[in-house]
Amino acid sequence: MKKVKLKLELQYNSPVILTFFLLSLLVLFLDQWTDGWTTMHLFCVCRSSLKDPLFYIRLFGHVLGHASWDHFLNNMLLLLVVGPPMEEKYGSKPLLCGMVFTALVTGVLQCVLFPRSGLLGASGIVFMLIMLSSLAGFSGGIPVTMLLVAALYFGQQVYDIIFVHDNVANFMHIVGGLCGTAFGYYSALHSRRRPAKAVKFSSTNSRRKR
Repeated sequence: MKKVKLKLELQYNSPVILTFFLLSLLVLFLDQWTDGWTTMHLFCVCRSSLKDPLFYIRLFGHVLGHASWDHFLNNMLLLLVVGPPMEEKYGSKPLLCGMVFTALVTGVLQCVLFPRSGLLGASGIVFMLIMLSSLAGFSGGIPVTMLLVAALYFGQQVYDIIFVHDNVANFMHIVGGLCGTAFGYYSALHSRRRPAKAVKFSSTNSRRKR
């Protein structure tokens, strides 16, 4: 029997998720070096003039900003656990589109509904991925896993909104989860509508291997 040799080499196995992690880490370092200036002006979205070009950077870049190392670590631990399987399942480009869409939706809603406060952090992206992962194995019905996750997750967020008064943007967590659910259903239905590719067999080799 041939011995299988294991190669110990680093693999950039999840380009979108790992790049998002590294960019968030860089933003946090910049926050430390600039005493919070970069985070406040570039990575924290709030209502401002549409003529300000930095507003559009904040509209998408707020998901990269974090208020502290604890905030960063809590989000990144979940991101690195849930994100790579989702990127492998849906592909890097579709997942990136889903993350950009979630950032845009949460940023716009923050400006419209909560004009006197700012929003930053990857929590919306993380909860989008959590709801997306609950749709694993979706085949047209309503997955029980999604119902359980939705009940526990949305229930906790609603409870925090009503009874816990802190600086956590629970409403945007809910929005992120809804974006993940919508993205999962759209991806599943879109893949089912794709026509199957015809496979041609030659007359000399038409037997199937089992």
